[in-house]
Amino acid sequence: MNYQETLDFLYAQLPMYQRDGKSAFKKDLTNTLALCSFLDNPERKFKSIHVAGTNGKGSSSHLMASILQEAGYKVGLYTSPHLKSFTERVRINGVGISEQQVIDFVEKVKPAIEEIQPSFFELTVAMAFDHFALEEVDVAIIEVGLGGRLDSTNVIKPEACLITNIGMDHMDMLGNTLKKIGREKAGIIKSETPVIISQKQPETSGVFMEMAQEKNAPLVFAENYLHWKEKDIYLKNEVYLKEAEIGVKGDYQKHNSLGVIALSYYLNEHNSFDISKDHIQKGLANVVDNTGLKGRWQVLQQQPKIITDVGHNEDGWRFVLNQLQREEYDHLHIVLGVVVEKDLPNMLSKLPQEATYYFCKPNVPRGLEADVLFKAAQEIGLKGESISDVNQAISKAKEQAKSTDLIFIGGSTFVVAEINEL
Repeated sequence: MNYQETLDFLYAQLPMYQRDGKSAFKKDLTNTLALCSFLDNPERKFKSIHVAGTNGKGSSSHLMASILQEAGYKVGLYTSPHLKSFTERVRINGVGISEQQVIDFVEKVKPAIEEIQPSFFELTVAMAFDHFALEEVDVAIIEVGLGGRLDSTNVIKPEACLITNIGMDHMDMLGNTLKKIGREKAGIIKSETPVIISQKQPETSGVFMEMAQEKNAPLVFAENYLHWKEKDIYLKNEVYLKEAEIGVKGDYQKHNSLGVIALSYYLNEHNSFDISKDHIQKGLANVVDNTGLKGRWQVLQQQPKIITDVGHNEDGWRFVLNQLQREEYDHLHIVLGVVVEKDLPNMLSKLPQEATYYFCKPNVPRGLEADVLFKAAQEIGLKGESISDVNQAISKAKEQAKSTDLIFIGGSTFVVAEINEL
């Protein structure tokens, strides 16, 4: 098979969460363990860091990879989903796996695919592990796909774990309270393996403390030691990083940065890695250039200013709306699309009434029809129109916006993925 035929095989033949939703999520690690065994357990051949959370785990994974790259390490990075190219999921020092390497991997594991019948996600996790082992990375940052305890990535034995914000998302699979969701995320905590918590939340802190104690795992709440004061980051009462800059914008990145700084500090102090303050400072600032991170409060153009962000759940939208309030504009235009699982009345009720909306449908089977979203928005007084295609909706917003207006595009990772300008 050529590369396109290989991708078509992966997308069409394997259960895929983007297409099939909950039914594609496997309730145990059997398939991943079988794939790893077939590949001679590549996940044991490199050091790793495991990152979980509801919001911020992707940004944090990129920030941590960038810091380690600045420290001179050869760094693997596994994240999901991709925005533009499948090869974004598996990167080394910011460079995606090659198309030929994808072809070679699928050919190699075809006998196992027929026998094991893995999901799309299980196979891409195995692909990442195999690639990182063959390329002999010094360390790989492995982002959890969904949850933690039963996630396919949870077969590694990492040097450390990082858990970011816990919010209400995927409740049908992870639980309907923050405590239940936190318990699933805490499933990545391993015996005697340090775990850093980026954001201290009253509903979940006890869950992490209980799990860490059970596993005899050192536990660090980043906010107990680190905080921002204007542009400086303080370690306890002393300036640790002066004039700190995060290369990816959005005030919510401050929470993520404290987690990765605490993790970097811990790894350096316990001689796991040689990471200096300078490496941390440069890693935060250069994250986009080092890793290719996209879709996090990304400014696509000026006049009118166009911004996009992948935030798509309750906490993600809270961050987005807080950030929008900090922007200066005459009028706000919002291009919005969501997937079918969303709690529409809850989500839509939080959106600004004064904005003009362009309702669209992300081009995935789980995408909610634009007309359905439009009607639900009309019922609570939001004004706009239904334009199913994402880029046509963006074009209409551009036509109607003045140079002093602001256009925001979001609601789903899959909407952001379709933006032509991205």
